[in-house]
Amino acid sequence: MKYPVIFLSALLLVACKKDKPAVIDSRPADSLSIVEDSVKADIPSGKILIENIAFPKEIKECSCYFAKNKADFEAEKYIYADDAGKTAYMKLDGKRLAMNLISSSDMEVDEQLTKEIENENYKISVKGKKIKSEEALLFEGTLIIEKPDGTVVTTPIYGECGC
Repeated sequence: MKYPVIFLSALLLVACKKDKPAVIDSRPADSLSIVEDSVKADIPSGKILIENIAFPKEIKECSCYFAKNKADFEAEKYIYADDAGKTAYMKLDGKRLAMNLISSSDMEVDEQLTKEIENENYKISVKGKKIKSEEALLFEGTLIIEKPDGTVVTTPIYGECGC
């Protein structure tokens, strides 16, 4: 009779034993949870994210549009477009922007192209040199973007202006 009592006692002891829950995260729980915008999280501090844009539907006639290089230009991967006088379009830091042109050189007269664009978040300078004159004028140059916090990004550009 001893053995069945010992067997039942052992069975009850094992059956009542609870498994410890698996430890998933050993860090203490924090009541504050910070969720970052995925676009902003991809932008390193001190940088400006310049993204490709589709050719703006707002532009109906004369325009200037630029890519980072000739290959991107031929693939229509534009980073800048304007209506040759009033409004410039870019996608910066995840936002599509339509900005007023402050000044623009006369491309028919000058061999140099200059454009100044500014809003409350960015100051943009476009500087280029005419490399070919056909129906449209081809330019190579530099795009400089400045933020009020002192961040400056410079990128090469290749593109054309024409009607």
